[in-house]
Amino acid sequence: MTLPGQGADLSDALEAVEAASPVDAVQAVTARLAAALRTDHVAFLIADLAGRAVVRMGNGVDRSPGDRVFGAESAQTLSLNDSVIGKVVGEQTTVTVAVPAGYRMLAPVTQRGEVVGVLEVLLAAEPDEDTVQLVRRAAHLLAFVVIANRRHTDLFEWGQRSTPFELSAEIQRRLLPGAFTCEAGAFTLSAWLEPAASIGGDTFDYSLERDLLHLSVTDAMGHGVSSALLATLCVGSLRNTRRAGASVVEQALAADEALTTYGNGAFVTGLVGRVDLNRGVLGLVNAGHEPPYLMRGSAITRLALAVDLPFGLNGDRGYRNTEIALEPGDRLLLVTDGMLERRAAALPLTDLLAQTRELHPREATRRLADGVLEVAGPTLADDATILMFDWHGHHGRDRDSRAGADQR
Repeated sequence: MTLPGQGADLSDALEAVEAASPVDAVQAVTARLAAALRTDHVAFLIADLAGRAVVRMGNGVDRSPGDRVFGAESAQTLSLNDSVIGKVVGEQTTVTVAVPAGYRMLAPVTQRGEVVGVLEVLLAAEPDEDTVQLVRRAAHLLAFVVIANRRHTDLFEWGQRSTPFELSAEIQRRLLPGAFTCEAGAFTLSAWLEPAASIGGDTFDYSLERDLLHLSVTDAMGHGVSSALLATLCVGSLRNTRRAGASVVEQALAADEALTTYGNGAFVTGLVGRVDLNRGVLGLVNAGHEPPYLMRGSAITRLALAVDLPFGLNGDRGYRNTEIALEPGDRLLLVTDGMLERRAAALPLTDLLAQTRELHPREATRRLADGVLEVAGPTLADDATILMFDWHGHHGRDRDSRAGADQR
């Protein structure tokens, strides 16, 4: 007797995805998995943009009271707090629990450490190892399917938005990188932005070259649309010069010139950095910004960087690059003043950094964001932004990856 999952594969799933409309791409995978496992319930729960929930999306089926509705589409938000789903996301592990109808299996849908969502399967019998492996492969495949097909539709983005966006938030969202987490053999990076009630102009960014990692955190003056437009000008300049091969000093000079020329007297503070992955050296330019934190072993210090004026105010004074030699095990934290000032000043940040030292940066940044909401929320007066970078060393080695997440 062949059990569900034994000998089954998803070899034709990508062909089915390409044949389907982008809005039906997920169903093309889940339908094949359901057939292979002989079940009528396979569902993909997409990660909410707020980072504290997943969303069950539907197309006119299984709609519940309180679901958000957009035409024939529906969305039900499920919190990660103290739930089995929270364990799956936080620990990046596959979990099976007994339910009245049989067994509920949940697998993380992840790509390079970035949580895309969760795959949910209901089974009549307890899954064997073949079934577990098949579900894991399907979950990993779904991560790429969602990333590829969300470019063609707003449906996924609509499902992820549990709260409406104002225009300034829409602009700010477009300035952020496509993934907030990146795992590589030599480093792990994760970032988070907790927006204020009136957007405060924060951004973070990163980009990986073969032997270099670029990163930045910026904070535009003011609030609302004007602040978001300033941030657009600054980030656009930094990306443009970065993509032309400019050094961090050259990137900073170009951003200052752009703000001086088009910013109407406004300014942006920021940290612009580049990690030489071969040498294990981080270079940072500080344009009037809060200095970063360095965690080395159990010690937590703030880096003593050369501080220059913000972008838009520097003129011909130039910018200085401070180099820091990294050691394996180092954790670096870049923040904006929304994590440190006004009501957020009550946040015991160094204590939280120590408490979250052993967590994956993805989970540590969420804990820090939760912390600032506890002391300064639920509505923040200013954006609070966090970029956390763990240096492992040994550039060029492969990750120890399983189904999209590093196992180290």
